[in-house]
Amino acid sequence: MQRAVLAPYGVWATVFIVVPLFFVAYYAFTDSNFAFTTDNITRFFTAKSQVSTEAGGTREVYTYLLIFWRSLKLAIISTVICLLLGYPTAYILSRASDRVQKILITLIMIPMWMNFLIRTYAWMTILQDTGIMNRMLARIGLGPVHVIGTETAVVIGMVYDYFPYMILPIYSVMAKLDMKLVEAAKDLGCNGFNVMRRVIFPLSLPGVISGITMVLIPSISTFYISQKLGNGKFYLIGDAIEGQYVANNLHFAAAIALLLMVVLLVCMALMQRYANKKAVA
Repeated sequence: MQRAVLAPYGVWATVFIVVPLFFVAYYAFTDSNFAFTTDNITRFFTAKSQVSTEAGGTREVYTYLLIFWRSLKLAIISTVICLLLGYPTAYILSRASDRVQKILITLIMIPMWMNFLIRTYAWMTILQDTGIMNRMLARIGLGPVHVIGTETAVVIGMVYDYFPYMILPIYSVMAKLDMKLVEAAKDLGCNGFNVMRRVIFPLSLPGVISGITMVLIPSISTFYISQKLGNGKFYLIGDAIEGQYVANNLHFAAAIALLLMVVLLVCMALMQRYANKKAVA
């Protein structure tokens, strides 16, 4: 009976997860004639290009490793910001009354009902040099601040678009916490900080891991945010995959996607292992 119930999901997972991943791996390890090769993987680690330096000269860098590092850096910054803002938000939300929770969750979810492209264009309007933000700053005499076309603008876009994915998993875990454990910790002499550090945070760690995963993965592979809010100045790994696909270099695009997937799976496995150790401790 159990197998019969799980059969539809097994078919769905096979058709839409396993089969596409097989084709990604197949394209990654073949050339344009579909002969086996590792050149696509090697190219990712060895391709070089010339970049300008601040002194006016040029230097040689590993092209795709540099792109990957920039993508990872911005994704980690965005994830950390989402966690620092999302964790206390989720805690406050979980302790609020049922009516307030419904209102706040609706407010958090409303932006997600709008198209991703529209939300990104909205931030272009806000952050551009003649946008809403700079007009408001000009009225209070702070002058214009150039944000659009910088890494800061890209991070802002990532945080805004993926922030709900950090709050909701943490909130779902915190809402189910047994508050008797918190009361017991207070009775045993723990102050508010120790209650949070020794009781609430360890119990909410599965939600934290889920939130980090749900923000980090789309952040590191995004390309539209960097194109619009970064004015195309910051070439991220998602842009590299899209560029190779547009240029019909499907095999190299698949190789980049496969390597990115492996890195993300390793990161997820390490985070899960850390969560399991904390749970045992």
